[in-house]
Formats: sequence, C-alpha cells, structure tokens
Amino acid sequence: MANDFFDFGPGAQVPLQGGAGQTAATQALASAAYRDSPVEEILKADNEWHKSTVKAGSSKYFAPNLGEAFSRAVQVRMLGKGRNALIQSFGTEPQTIVEHCLAANRIRKERDKKLTAVTVVFGVIFLPGLLIWLGVFMLRRNLAGAKNKGAGAIGTLLLLAVGALAVLFLVKLPFNGFLGLYLRAMLVAPVIGWVVAKRICESTAKDLRARWTDLLAGGGIGAKIPEAVPGHPSETAREELRQSLEKLTAEQRSNIVFYAGRKGILGMGTRWGTWQLAEQLVSEKPGQEINQFRSYDVVRAIHDQLKLLERGPLNSGGFPTPSVKHWIVSSVPDGAGSVSRPDGEDVEHFQYKPHAIQKICNHSQFDSGDRHYLGIQFTTWGGDLVITMMITVTVLFNTLRIEVTGHALGPVHGLFKGKPAAKTVTRAKTVKFWETTTSTLPLVDAGEVVRIAVRAPFTWYQPVLDHLGGKLVLPEPFGLRHAWADQPWGDRFKADDVLRTATPVLRATHAAVIRVLEDNGVDTTSFAGRASSLSGAVQDTAPKKADTYDA
Repeated sequence: MANDFFDFGPGAQVPLQGGAGQTAATQALASAAYRDSPVEEILKADNEWHKSTVKAGSSKYFAPNLGEAFSRAVQVRMLGKGRNALIQSFGTEPQTIVEHCLAANRIRKERDKKLTAVTVVFGVIFLPGLLIWLGVFMLRRNLAGAKNKGAGAIGTLLLLAVGALAVLFLVKLPFNGFLGLYLRAMLVAPVIGWVVAKRICESTAKDLRARWTDLLAGGGIGAKIPEAVPGHPSETAREELRQSLEKLTAEQRSNIVFYAGRKGILGMGTRWGTWQLAEQLVSEKPGQEINQFRSYDVVRAIHDQLKLLERGPLNSGGFPTPSVKHWIVSSVPDGAGSVSRPDGEDVEHFQYKPHAIQKICNHSQFDSGDRHYLGIQFTTWGGDLVITMMITVTVLFNTLRIEVTGHALGPVHGLFKGKPAAKTVTRAKTVKFWETTTSTLPLVDAGEVVRIAVRAPFTWYQPVLDHLGGKLVLPEPFGLRHAWADQPWGDRFKADDVLRTATPVLRATHAAVIRVLEDNGVDTTSFAGRASSLSGAVQDTAPKKADTYDA
C-alpha cells in the first residue's frame, strides 16, 4: 500500500506533549477531553456545515458527560482500525489533541478501577442493600426531575424516611447471629461505599479540572501515554497504538485535500474571494513564435516569489513565515459522508510525489481528475485563524489563466475556550429574606457519584457502555479543526488580517507570472493591464460566498 510507511521514529518513547508547537486552537480543543459538562453542550459548537449528534442510550443513568463522550469519540475516529480518511486540521496539532484524549481516558479508567473495587466490596457482597438504596435514589431522582416542584420534595422526604427506617431496622432487628450481622451490614455497607466512592470521584474531578484550566492558560501537564510505549515485541496493542499515532501525523502532513462544493476545500474554510487574470498568449515580436513553457514553470516562479513575502523593504513587522506548498485537490460532493485518499505508485506517505504533482499541474486542467493548486498559508492568532490563498495556472488553447482564491478558517468555537467555573447555589437568607447568599457546592454531587459508579464496571468493554449510555457521533467527513470552527468575520482584527492578505499575495503572483512571460517572448501588455486593474480592485475587497455560485 502506498500509504503504508516505514516508521523513522526514534523507537519506544513515552509520548509527551511538550511546549513547542502548542497553539491556542490545539489547547482549546484538547481541553474538551477533561470537561465535565453535559455532552449536549458540544452541539452549540456546530457550524453551518458540520453537525454533531448525541445518540441516546437505553438508560440515562449510564449517559456520558462531555469529556467522556468527546475523548471516546475522538479516540475511536482517529485511531480506530479501518477508519475512514481524516481531513487535515490546519492550525492545530491533532496528535497532541488525541494524546490528551487518551490521557483523560486513562485517568478515568484508573478511577473506574478503584470504583469497581469499591462496588464489589461494599455493593456486590451486600447486593440486596445496594439494590434498595439504588432503587430509592433513582425514585428520588425521577421525582426531582418532574415538572411538579412538589414531587422533588416528596422524593427527598422518601429518602429520609428510608434512612430512618434503616436506623430503626438496625436497632430493632429481630434476627441474631450471622444473619443479623449480614442484614445490618447490608444497609450500612452501601452508605460507606458511597462515601468512599465520592472521595475518589471528587479527587479525579479536581485533577481533570486542573488539566482543563492549565491547558487554557497556555501550559498544562503533558499528556503521558505509557500505553503507546511497547516494552517488548509481544506487546502488539501498544505497538499498534504507537503506529496509529504516527499514521495520524503523516496524514496531517498530506498534500491532498478535498473540494466539497459549497463547503469549499475541507479543512481550509469556505472560499471568500476569487480573482482571475486570463489573457491571450501573443508573441511580443509579430510573426515569431513564443518560447515553449509549461504551467509548472509559471507555478515554480510564483512559488519562489511567494517565499519572499515575509521579507519587506521596511522594518515594520509584516507577514509571519508562510507555508508555501503544492496541493492536489480532489472533488467530492458537498453532502459526501466520507472521503478516500488516492493510492498507487504516485502516492507515498499520503503525499503525491513531485513528478506526479508536475504531471497533474501540466496536463490535468480540464474534464475529470484531480487539480493542482499552489497554496500559501498563514497560521495566525495561535492557530485560531488560518488564512490560505490558493493559486492555479491553466492554459486552454492560447489563453493563460491565473486564478487566485482566498480561504479563511475562523477561530475555534468559544465553547472550547471556557474555563471551569465553581459550582455554586444562591439562596435567600432565612431572616433577611430580601438578601441572598451564595455558597459553593461540591464538584461531584450525589447523582454524579451514582452515575460514575454505575458506569465504572462497564468501562472494560466500551461498546456495551455506548449502548447503555449513548455516545457522541462526530460530523463527517471529520477533521478536528474545521468541525468546530466559527467564521472569522465576527472579529474585526481577524477579518482585517484576512482581507489584507489578498493584495500582496495577488501582486506577488502577477509579478512572477509577467516575469516568466517576458522571459519566454510573450507580449505582456494585456497581462500587465489586467493585473493593474485587479491590483486596484483587490484593495476594496469584501468577503463573499464564492462557492455558492448564486445565479
């Protein structure tokens, strides 16, 4: 297989997220793995083109929270065997995000092992008592969730009544000997187990929230993944996980992208502007033919010119170092549920080889097939804004067309940037009822302890837990970055950066084209005139939906 690659890595190491390359967008998305809010919150982050789905399970008592569902969904989608192709996550490091999902899952599994042991010791051995308390709790929760406020009070009274009866039962128990001791322990043990389980859950919740906070603050503890470090050749599961992470990084570096109609180029954001320079190729000397040149000769000159954009005549800031890259664009329907990366002798490590790029550039300009684009990409605002300008060169009969298009991938949705807030409740004072007081609640309440403890024994086999509690279904074709990206036009500075990029890129492109034409004996009068006109028009540019083709 062309996309199977030799691993040139340094060997077995503990994957550890370091400081280099961390970006605001990467850390914001990674923080979702540690969140404890309801899973439905992520639906607020969906954009116009990509919609997530929360699939309900058979019981709400097994339902996952946002961090559990997100970590599980991302791990399966990006590392699972036989997974579909991924869309590149420009402006982020997807391996870092996946490693945080693995780290969060590992923390929760350690917690669940402890809770399972607590359940066995204080619950399974005293199963009748556990079922009694669990039944009362579920009845109270159902009553508390009812629309009638009085039902919640009835549920609380019911729980207190059962507790009083339990105390009375312990004191006036008519049985003696072993049976009497067991019946007494049967009512007490689940309560002790609940207290122990609450302490375990509270400790883990503090750890997860600390990691969540540190990531959004720009630092954070590294995501250590010891399960991806094979200690000896027989540990095939660890080796497969390590290779899956390497494959994920290789696919992120692929030079193949997908154009999906109104969605634009997947992962780059929708196309907001387009400028075309199309004129006839006429010899500068009448009666004399022009020198033969190819589309790739023009592209190569543009490539070299764009590399110089970071250098300016004035010492006054300017562009950051851009990424200038040859892209092969495949067309897929905008409603496609998946994409597939090409394979064959021209593709290696998810990348078209240089000779194949030149062949597509020179010969695949009309009719079906992949197309060649030269792209210059600026990753700004810590990865929160990715500006991409794509240039394509075509020659049909005697017309040379240079098309420059602008793409903008906006910031990660604000949901991923929210820091954890303390759980508080505000109540009216007893005497001075016109005043209120705010008190801090525990991070994990009684209902959350029961939910986590009920889920814990099933974490050894996630498909059962997915069936019981439900799961998060990610939007397809899936890429971590574009799935939850906002439009950049809501932020004045970001919008200005996008619009200002077009003018220098367009002018540099046209300058390189005219230089190649002059070197090959082409009359550049019409090209220079059209370039001058576009140079003036681009200064008054405004974002449009260039991919909708409104007629």
